[in-house]
Amino acid sequence: MVDIPGELMERTLLLNATYEPLKVVDWQRAITLWCQDKVEILSVYERDVRSVSLVVKLPSVIRLREYVSIKRRFNLVPFSRANIYARDDHTCQYCAQRFPADHLTFDHMVPVRYGGRKQWDNIVTSCVACNRRKGGRTPAEAGMPVIRAPRRPFRPATVRVAVGPRDTPESWRHYLY
Repeated sequence: MVDIPGELMERTLLLNATYEPLKVVDWQRAITLWCQDKVEILSVYERDVRSVSLVVKLPSVIRLREYVSIKRRFNLVPFSRANIYARDDHTCQYCAQRFPADHLTFDHMVPVRYGGRKQWDNIVTSCVACNRRKGGRTPAEAGMPVIRAPRRPFRPATVRVAVGPRDTPESWRHYLY
């Protein structure tokens, strides 16, 4: 038997009616959905969950009984430092050198003092040296053109990994890989 960390055993993989993985939910939410007859339990852990009148195995994988349409729009990509760095491939948009995330900064193309906003089309990745050299000026004023004009990504730039392949419960693997 595979040893599953306690925090993973308290998580349940939620599948759409088409068996497409949607997300990971806590076991309490899984039990609630099951009691509301919204899901069927496909796989369980060995651990029991007990109430006054009910004993149920902890659900590992559940599937929605009705299909839920997922709208995947580009504007759902959250604006974040990690997503900006990923969009710009961890490359300074002024000197074209790649850096680890802890050596990069945000840079406003149109500085805040000129009304520049913190949004996808005004922020680029910059190394510390280039950011200092540019200062509070526009790229044109500083004579520092950008490699690629910033834009909102059409799909998520970062991949969010909830569990690694070694830690994934065996019962999830058929649906994830």
